[in-house]
Amino acid sequence: MKNMTITAEPDVLRWARMKAAEEDTSVSYFVGRMLKERMLRERDYAAARREHFAVLKPVRFQKARPFSREELHDRAALRRAK
Repeated sequence: MKNMTITAEPDVLRWARMKAAEEDTSVSYFVGRMLKERMLRERDYAAARREHFAVLKPVRFQKARPFSREELHDRAALRRAK
């Protein structure tokens, strides 16, 4: 394993020391494990996303005229639709 130096605010470092002590480990190991967990989550998410879009069929949208401002803000038409 490689070593690294981190910079953090005092309250963050205090929290990390307390959490590491609760788990009976060093701050270095605690932070390393947190980074590894995040890396694995992001990797798994990226793989699931790739898999999802690999099976997703493209959707073709038909061209439609854009709504006018009056149509978009016609409150009376919304009340009639209920």
